[in-house]
Amino acid sequence: MSYEFEDNEELSLMRHSVRQFAENEIAPKARELDEKEEFSIELTRQMGALGLFGTVVPAEYGGQGMDYISYVVAVEELARVDGSQAATIAAHNSLGAAPLYYYGNEEQKRKYLPSLCTGEGLWAFGLTEPEAGSDAQASKTTAVFDEAKQEWVINGSKLWITNSASVLTKGITVQAVTGRLANGRPELSCFIVPAGTPGLTARAMHGKMMWRASNTGELYFDNVRVPAKNMLGSRGQGFKMMMETLDNGRLSIAAMGLGLAKGALAMTLKYAKERRTFGKPIAEHQAVGFKLAEMATRIEAAESMLYKAAWLKQNHKPFQKLAAMAKLYCSEVAEYCAREGQQTFGGYGLMKEYPIERFYRDAALLRIGEGTSEIQRLVISRYIGC
Repeated sequence: MSYEFEDNEELSLMRHSVRQFAENEIAPKARELDEKEEFSIELTRQMGALGLFGTVVPAEYGGQGMDYISYVVAVEELARVDGSQAATIAAHNSLGAAPLYYYGNEEQKRKYLPSLCTGEGLWAFGLTEPEAGSDAQASKTTAVFDEAKQEWVINGSKLWITNSASVLTKGITVQAVTGRLANGRPELSCFIVPAGTPGLTARAMHGKMMWRASNTGELYFDNVRVPAKNMLGSRGQGFKMMMETLDNGRLSIAAMGLGLAKGALAMTLKYAKERRTFGKPIAEHQAVGFKLAEMATRIEAAESMLYKAAWLKQNHKPFQKLAAMAKLYCSEVAEYCAREGQQTFGGYGLMKEYPIERFYRDAALLRIGEGTSEIQRLVISRYIGC
């Protein structure tokens, strides 16, 4: 039989450890961090000590060498409690460290990866721009090669870049236009830009509705110079690398959706058993019981889809279609569960005192980040031959 429908002992232990950490260390601080819109260096370092950085990076480069199911379970368990902390881990691993591991040469891997597997350093993924979101090929950031100095000179800006403006940020992988192809389309390449490089300005973005305790930045490149050896992969392969990175990242966003949905169900079920109307717990009213049943059913389907996608990835099988499906479905299940959970809480669901309010806000990002639900449907339609 090729399928297993339960955690093995190792995965069960890891799930328990991350859940215990999330409930004991993150949950008591989540509301205050959200209120203050404050990125927690302390929690980030604690997550590093727990082994949640460099999850899929092999031990030879300082990582944990986890398989993808273990990785998505770790993200899921964090998201059951707080989307902001899950976002820090998901963005760093899937979008930050992973491209360096998959596309970096040996020198780049050994130089950058070890410090990114401890929780002492974050790495960001510089793709989105003010006018290049879903249309990632519309990038306006440029990189021009200076032959005399053997350096690339980068100019432009990036927006909505997670983990890019923290004191822990060590660098950013940046997509830039390096020329024009014969068909007139931009030639896109990727560059490693260490934090603190002259001309690079990183500003934390505030006033967010969601993930208020994660670090999100806007980046400005004003004649930023990096040596030729800082190109990641080959010239002209930037867009392909970025899209492949997003395929992997969709698994972590799906994991965040699954975790948020499970957290919303757990808190809603607990409240529904405690809250009484008309002489009995509201969980015993059919209207509420049906909501909880629907939430639980959608979560089961979402979990099966995500875990299968992760299994395909770790077994080196085509996973991209299912990753898009999992990202689409898990994010929409998260929104459904947060919305129905908030409805069940009634007026209390509108108060910041109750985490379901924060979950409702955090769910909105999952339908947008790393490819909107509309883009996922476009990707899926192409895979099925439309």
